[in-house]
Amino acid sequence: MKAILVKNGGLEICEVADPVEKENEILVEIHAAALNRADLLQKKGTYPSPKGWPEWPGLELSGKILSMGKEAKEKSGFNVGDKVCALVGGGAYAEKICVPYQLALPMPKNLSYEEAAAIPEAYTTSYLNLFKEGHLKKGQTVYVSAGASGLASAAIPMAKGFGAKVITDCIDETKIEKITDLGADYIVDLNKEKVSDAFRRADEEGNPVNCAMDCLCGEDMGVSMQYMAEGGYWVVISTLAGITTNLYLRPLLTRGLHVVGSMLRKRSVEEKGELLREVKDGLWSKFEDGSVKVKVYKTFPFEKAEEAQAVLEKNENVGKVVLKVR
Repeated sequence: MKAILVKNGGLEICEVADPVEKENEILVEIHAAALNRADLLQKKGTYPSPKGWPEWPGLELSGKILSMGKEAKEKSGFNVGDKVCALVGGGAYAEKICVPYQLALPMPKNLSYEEAAAIPEAYTTSYLNLFKEGHLKKGQTVYVSAGASGLASAAIPMAKGFGAKVITDCIDETKIEKITDLGADYIVDLNKEKVSDAFRRADEEGNPVNCAMDCLCGEDMGVSMQYMAEGGYWVVISTLAGITTNLYLRPLLTRGLHVVGSMLRKRSVEEKGELLREVKDGLWSKFEDGSVKVKVYKTFPFEKAEEAQAVLEKNENVGKVVLKVR
């Protein structure tokens, strides 16, 4: 089969051996694979696939089941030919992949392969960090960084759907209008104000931020935290804006704040499987009736993976970028 491997800092379509499923796995014919920033890090050689997964990139996909191991047949509820989407540790940039059955879900009805491929990583990450790690409750205020990102395109409507008030930010003025349909209550134009200014104002108005899901961090994180609500949670999921910050320790103490580091990729198959089931229970009906829409920015053919990744590298996208494999 064909797979897209990292070669000399770039991407190259190569012939690799067809995968063979283990007892607890399903073999999936991949139709679409969504891109994530982790793929860019993997291309740079700083974020390799975890042990046991293919060496090539790709964390989420959709497709059809070709065959199944004995345990997967007995326990999964799937059948050969079923349409599924799946969360994987690596290897979605390919024509086929073997997936532990716990990491696959039936595709929501009425969605395309491209839309379904954009669900597993983004929505599971959002669910984990908003509600599990961030302890977000109905009626509270949440900050979701990088409002034009693929992750924010999942997190913002998810938080709104569960009754939260949402603050986000955007550094590209041309994108601010394009993300208004996500439903955020306030978008920080980073060319005109800092995130910490929005935090301070929310605190002064009596709606302090209870939860932050932050892929940026950097200098403004420490300044902003001092204005969080009592018992607030700042969940660090990446450090795209910098790996250091200065924390104001007094408000950390007096407000009982929490700083949490969170990585979905490090969790066990069992943990990820449980999260996926909770996401399915909470969101599948919303996908199917259209009340929550998957925001796909652009789709590229399989052989244009370099061009697809360039969209993320240049921060051009508003929503998810997807590879159409077949």
